Amino acid sequence: MTSVLLALAVIFTQLSLLAFGGGNTVLPEMQRQVVDIHHWMSAREFSAMFAVAQAAPGPNMMIVTLVGWHVAGWQGVLVTSLAKFGPSSIVTGIALGLWQRFKGNPWRATVQAGLVPMTAGLVSASAALITQASDHEWVLAAITAAVAFVTFKTRIHPLWALAAGALIGWTGLGQT
Repeated sequence: MTSVLLALAVIFTQLSLLAFGGGNTVLPEMQRQVVDIHHWMSAREFSAMFAVAQAAPGPNMMIVTLVGWHVAGWQGVLVTSLAKFGPSSIVTGIALGLWQRFKGNPWRATVQAGLVPMTAGLVSASAALITQASDHEWVLAAITAAVAFVTFKTRIHPLWALAAGALIGWTGLGQT
């Protein structure tokens, strides 16, 4: 159990320090580590955990806690949560202090402009990964495409899209 907890600590500390633009930007690497490398769960289980974490109230990175619970129970919850949120919080505090210190420097706008496309790319990669792991039937792919289109093109609240997807799932469409 100690080796598993140590592996969780190392993985989630690294993810914590790589998460530019929010926690969802490291989902592909998190999935690769827990599914492909360590085989702690399947891609479908990871996708289901992500869906539960996104639907639950609270921080959008509840998947970290769920992975910890799945792999090592309460000890896993503690290790993954501290490893994922501790280092990035410390770095954020330091960076914020420096960011404020150099408030009037022109390079700040350049840095911000460069971070925007990088963050958008990382978030897009996360969306692609979750879609690939979740959409095993044409109906599910169609639901994903429709929700992406509607939420991108309209001002409909994403919870309505979630409710519609749940209703379609309740009907049994898309199940094998």
